[in-house]
Amino acid sequence: MVAVLQSSLIQVMVGAVRKGCKGVARDFGEVAELVVSKKGPGDFVTAADKRVEAALKEELLRVRPGYGFLGEELGEVIGSDKTHRWIVDPIDGTTNFMHGIPHFACTVALERDGEVVAGVTFNPVTNDLYWAEKGKGAFHNDRRLRVSQRKNLDECLIGTGLPFIGKPGHAQALKELHQIMQRTVGIRRNGAASLDLAYVAAGQLDGFWERGLKPWDMAAGLLFIQEAGGKFGSIDGEGSPLHSGDLICANLDLYPVLLDKLHLAK
Repeated sequence: MVAVLQSSLIQVMVGAVRKGCKGVARDFGEVAELVVSKKGPGDFVTAADKRVEAALKEELLRVRPGYGFLGEELGEVIGSDKTHRWIVDPIDGTTNFMHGIPHFACTVALERDGEVVAGVTFNPVTNDLYWAEKGKGAFHNDRRLRVSQRKNLDECLIGTGLPFIGKPGHAQALKELHQIMQRTVGIRRNGAASLDLAYVAAGQLDGFWERGLKPWDMAAGLLFIQEAGGKFGSIDGEGSPLHSGDLICANLDLYPVLLDKLHLAK
């Protein structure tokens, strides 16, 4: 396989992610010893989570001083450069991480004038690196990503996210599951939206939907899907998913079909 050349921007992002994730695999292996605080009902944040975000913030603002920064744990920093902003989730899939399930990722996106132009998602345990830059394609390590070509919902594997304790929308989620489950070969609730979106871009999942997401959960993944030839939008058609928090994505053929079935759940 021919190595794919990464731009200087992607190299900066990959370098920051790998540096920030140093020690995460070790922490994962010693998960029972981690210091854990409860951030909210069913929503845990670990010492590793905070440490990774702090390291990412330090590195990204070192190499691109003046850029803004939006992180799950540390909140928002308004930079002197109002046109650029980093969007960061240090460990997406914290609950998986805390339960010893190796399905979580560090994800970073760069927003320019309100548009995501570059993204990196990295699972430090499996060493899976997903990355994309606007207009230059999406990749898993050195392999170019393409969304699946399936056109019939009854052949498809669809990903989703479900609300847990303390989160709203349980009844709506069950209605939507009912509409999709009976029409597909399977539903997957993997617990890390950043990786689910990478799987859609790679054609491993044929589509995905979830409500109540945050920008850091999906910023990089939306670019992956776009660059892999797919389509994304808000379930209820109200602006960008980055603002609405409600996301649906699939290939161009499945997108309207999946959206139609979700609308039946209203």
